[in-house]
Amino acid sequence: MTDSKHEVLIIGGGIAGLVLALEVAERRPVTLLQPAQHPQGASRWAQGGIAAVLSPDDDIEAHVADTLVAGDGLCDEAAVRFTVEQGPAAIGWLLSLGVPFTPDPDPQAGYPYHLTREGGHGARRIIHADDATGRAVVDTLRRHVDRHPGIRLRTDLTAIGLVGDDAGQCRGARCIDEAGRLHELPAADTVLATGGASGLYRHTTSPDPACGEGMMMAAELGAELMNLEFQQFHPTCLYDPEGPPFLISEAVRGEGGRLLNLAGERFMPGIDPRAELAPRDVVARAIDAEMQRTGSDHVLLDIRHLGEAAIRHHFPTIHAHCAERGLDIATTPIPVVPAAHYSCGGVATNLEGATTVPRLYAIGEVACTGLHGANRMASNSLLECLAFARSCGRRLRHARPPESAPLLPWQAGDTPVPLDEIAAIRSAMREVMSARVAIVRHDAGLDEAARRLAELAERLAPRLPGAAPGAELASLWHALRLARLTVACALARRESRGLHFNPDCPLHGDPAPHPSRIRLEALDPA
Repeated sequence: MTDSKHEVLIIGGGIAGLVLALEVAERRPVTLLQPAQHPQGASRWAQGGIAAVLSPDDDIEAHVADTLVAGDGLCDEAAVRFTVEQGPAAIGWLLSLGVPFTPDPDPQAGYPYHLTREGGHGARRIIHADDATGRAVVDTLRRHVDRHPGIRLRTDLTAIGLVGDDAGQCRGARCIDEAGRLHELPAADTVLATGGASGLYRHTTSPDPACGEGMMMAAELGAELMNLEFQQFHPTCLYDPEGPPFLISEAVRGEGGRLLNLAGERFMPGIDPRAELAPRDVVARAIDAEMQRTGSDHVLLDIRHLGEAAIRHHFPTIHAHCAERGLDIATTPIPVVPAAHYSCGGVATNLEGATTVPRLYAIGEVACTGLHGANRMASNSLLECLAFARSCGRRLRHARPPESAPLLPWQAGDTPVPLDEIAAIRSAMREVMSARVAIVRHDAGLDEAARRLAELAERLAPRLPGAAPGAELASLWHALRLARLTVACALARRESRGLHFNPDCPLHGDPAPHPSRIRLEALDPA
């Protein structure tokens, strides 16, 4: 089944996709694909806020310098400077749309909205909406999208692949509806805003994380991927084996939260002079090491000293959520554990979101812009969504029609792959990635991961030619291959840098290392 042609197709309805839709729709028709089962991706769960130079006591150079330090030598300085410079105008645009950022009650404050501080930042520059910034921004953007006559919102389809042509261009997406029927959505320009790859791991900070589907859809058309080995683990996810994942914002430490082991001892000051405000990779490794040293399955994040009034004021969402799960964080430390949170790597793009495939763009966590390098600094992710969605929008508003070329053929089978088999393979993949390719990696473990993931791929690959298309099957096949490419990138980096820490090669290598670039052809036929 083929729908009518769409000028611009955006796949993904988080902050990046919503911003882009609003930017483009004044000039060109837009279809925004936002599957009902994954409505706002990870954006809605973002608590901390958006980093931007807003205070008169802050400046662009300081934000750039902090970001370069956090990226551990792998940031693209031009991308960093571009992103940081876009921050004030992007925040102004959100305010004009009505995003309810938290005001600063101090009449002497140099900026009217409250700015907090998070790990890696040398100043207070995180604007936020209490401790539920993602939800506030998404809800505001969605209201504007719903009212815009130039945006067609589709919640009934899930993209399972991209459509290419003989000229090497992307020409839209191949989708499936809940009844299993195929749809092709032709487009002059296609934009991936599908999120990252935290779903490759067992424990994540999102209840329904992406598994890198957009990255692999781009790779299937020949797009270059970059820096896949740099998967960020958020240091503080609520530890509750019986409940769904829930992020404890970096801002909790920014406002004075202290990390303790189960004996009540603070351990961060002895590891890094920035203590709890060190970059996330440092804090996550420290927690992991402390858990291994003490044989515990979590540590504690203590904010009792802030007092109940301050806790309720700064962190109403976290306080209420923990209370619903039987934990009063005003009187009891919060049990926390690191969990997969953000993919610093993804589809390589330029400053306008363009990939190496003509007519295909990527924005948000699915993209690798060069901003984060080897480690993302807190709250730079939503800033990146805004800066690159708006930049991509400026390009797409004036893009010319694509050249005409025959579409590449594609044939689906009709034999279903049982959902329980899909779930079993996905679970095995996540177990391998969590055990061997997580916060600390070893050569032997990476070799084992490569072998076991190849075996899982070989188990599934023979079923694919005759398999009936389905969202779960497509997601698993994308995830398996991305996991294998991630391991290949980790094995190729013979040094420890940023989020990639391997005790078998603990030192930095070349003072000017190159980003890890890889294509799908790097895998064997399985």
